[in-house]
Amino acid sequence: IGGEPYVLHPMSVALILACFGAGEEAIIAGLLHDVVEDCGVNIATIQKEFGKKVANIVDDLTEKDKNLPWATRKRNAIKHIPEMGRDSLLVKSADVLHNLSDLTKGFKTRGHGVFEHFSATKEKQIRRYEKMIKALENVWLKNPFLPELEKNFSELKGGLKDGTFRHGRKNQE
Repeated sequence: IGGEPYVLHPMSVALILACFGAGEEAIIAGLLHDVVEDCGVNIATIQKEFGKKVANIVDDLTEKDKNLPWATRKRNAIKHIPEMGRDSLLVKSADVLHNLSDLTKGFKTRGHGVFEHFSATKEKQIRRYEKMIKALENVWLKNPFLPELEKNFSELKGGLKDGTFRHGRKNQE
């Protein structure tokens, strides 16, 4: 979003996971969560090098068909959230948190122009984040990342002038 080296994203996801007390395998999966999609590495290689648990987490976070339209891929990813285990949910949450944080930072410096970086409109991006946070909340209400996800999402949408988007967390345990 801001032109920084891409490697900072997986490193940041891993660091976020470490700061929240995730286990080693989740942290490793955080480092590797995009390599199947973006680097042509296959799940078998990840399993061979890092073990089955890391491979399963990475597989949970990998979009299965990059040839599908953006909206379909993102809808499928949200639908998959209820099928994820806790470590996969942690990595997914840290990934979303870092992406939201970057988007918010980009919005503060570049305004609405930050959304030009994406193949989807600003409105579709915001709705996707809203649905993703809701799906993460619905499947695991005690997810330790929820407060930060909601804070970052609220900060981003608060910066948008039109006020169209709403998100609220249930007061449940």
